[in-house]
Amino acid sequence: MDSSFRRTKMLSLNQGCQRHFMKVASRLALQTTVLAAVFATTSLAKDTSTTAVSEHELHAKIDYCETCHGPSGRGFHGYYPIPRLAGQQTEYFENQLRAFIEHRRTNIIMFNVAHVLTPGMITALATNFAALNPAPLGGAPKELVAAGKKIYEEGIPDANVPPCASCHGLQARGDGQFPRLAGQLYDYIFKKLTNWTKERGQNPEEPDTSVIMQPIAHALTEPQVKAVAAYVSHLE
Repeated sequence: MDSSFRRTKMLSLNQGCQRHFMKVASRLALQTTVLAAVFATTSLAKDTSTTAVSEHELHAKIDYCETCHGPSGRGFHGYYPIPRLAGQQTEYFENQLRAFIEHRRTNIIMFNVAHVLTPGMITALATNFAALNPAPLGGAPKELVAAGKKIYEEGIPDANVPPCASCHGLQARGDGQFPRLAGQLYDYIFKKLTNWTKERGQNPEEPDTSVIMQPIAHALTEPQVKAVAAYVSHLE
């Protein structure tokens, strides 16, 4: 094969590669434009869809929530405790769902559940569950209730632990951004308080009310946590 033929063949190959590259680049540019338009449309759809939630959509989502959280949002004792939603403060409820979406709170299952919810649906769910008040599931050791009541109402001054009632109310029904604890599952409260920083406050740049509980959770011993959890789990 002479040199002129080789040069001609290489030139042809280079031109072919350039044409292929241009075609691919053109397709990618078109795909990028289309995807941008799709995302923009999706974003717009999300913005406009939050103004109203149909009864059908709401009831379907409530049924979905109750699959794990139990009938009327009572909570569920399963492989791991699934919390009570019934009677929860709406402001707290909404903030926690946003915390899952923004990864300020860690829970692999709730990451997937929460990120598809529109603001309108979050508000509708919070309002629905706040209005419910089924009987607590119970199951906590009754012998710990008295000690838990004392800590809940008086705190532990020597450990700089304030009374739980100062934020959560005397009946443990919460207040706005502070959650209801009354009737919450005993094992769920124990698990949350003993693993506080592994789940809460995962985005230090956007602190929320979870930072208030961090030093308190750390100051409580496991027996004290069990006592408080037993007390509030019996409240209605």
